[in-house]
Amino acid sequence: MLNNKKLMEDTKIESINYKIWKKFIRNRLALAGLIILSIMFFIAVFAPLISPYDPNKIDKDISGIPLAPGITHLFGTDNYGRDYFSRALYGSRISLTVGFISVFIYVSIGIILGSISGFFGGFIDTVIMRAVDIMLCLPTFFFILTIQVMLEPSMLNIMIVIGLTSWAGVTRLVRGQFLAVKEELFVQSAKAAGASSARIIVKHILPNILPPVIVLSTLGIAGAILTESVLSFIGIGVQPPQASWGSMLRDGQEYIRIAPWMTLFPGLLIMLTVLGFNFVGDGLRDALDPKSWRNQ
Repeated sequence: MLNNKKLMEDTKIESINYKIWKKFIRNRLALAGLIILSIMFFIAVFAPLISPYDPNKIDKDISGIPLAPGITHLFGTDNYGRDYFSRALYGSRISLTVGFISVFIYVSIGIILGSISGFFGGFIDTVIMRAVDIMLCLPTFFFILTIQVMLEPSMLNIMIVIGLTSWAGVTRLVRGQFLAVKEELFVQSAKAAGASSARIIVKHILPNILPPVIVLSTLGIAGAILTESVLSFIGIGVQPPQASWGSMLRDGQEYIRIAPWMTLFPGLLIMLTVLGFNFVGDGLRDALDPKSWRNQ
C-alpha cells in the first residue's frame, strides 16, 4: 500500500516536471536564452582547449596598432598584439564565475534570514525587516562602488561585495513566501506531529518556496555580470592582465575610431549573456507558475 502511494506521488511529480519543461521549451525566447547560455557555458569550460592563443601573451611584432579581425585573429588584436578572441573566451569565465558565486552568496543569506524572519516572526522578524528596509533604501550600485574603491580590486572582492550587499530583495521574497506557506495544512500537520522547526523549514516549507527564488536568482546573475563589467570598465574590478569583458571594453575605448572591434565584441558578449539569463528567467517564471500548466 505504501509502495503504491509512493509510486503515485513519484508519477505525479514526474508529470508536473514534464509540464514545466514543456511550458518552458514552448517559450521561444526562453529556448533561445537556454541555447545562448549553453554556448557560453561551453566556451567558459573549454576555453583553454578552444583558445588559439595565450590570452595574455604580448606579441611585440604586431603591438602598437590593433589588427583587424581576420583568419589569423578572428576578433582581431588589441594594442599589445594580444588575440582578442582568446581574451574574450577567457573573459566568459570571469563573468560567469562572478555571476554565479555572488548570487549564490546573497541568495544563501536571503534564504537564511527570510526563513528565520517568516517562520518565527516577532522581534527577530522586526529586526531583520528593518535591516532589509535600510539595505533597500541604499543605492546598491553606488554602495558596491564605494566599498570596492576602499578595497584592493580583485575578482574575489567583487564577488564578496556583490554578495554581501544584494541579499535584501531575496530576504523579503522568502519571508513573504514563508508567511503564506507556513499556514498551509501540511505544515500545521507537521507541527502537530512534533516535527522540529528546522525539519519543518528545510523539509516542508523550503521546497515549496524555491521556484520564485530560482527565477530571482537567474535574473540576479545577469545583474551581477553587468555590475562586474561596469566595475572592470572603470578600473576597480578585475585587473590587467586578466581578461574580463568589462576591462576589454575599457581597453577598446581609446581605439574606438580605428579599432571598433575592441569594443564591439566584448559588448556583444555581455549583451547576449545578460539577455540569455533574462530570457531564461522570464521563461522559468512562466513555466513555474501553476496557473500556466495545471490545466494543460
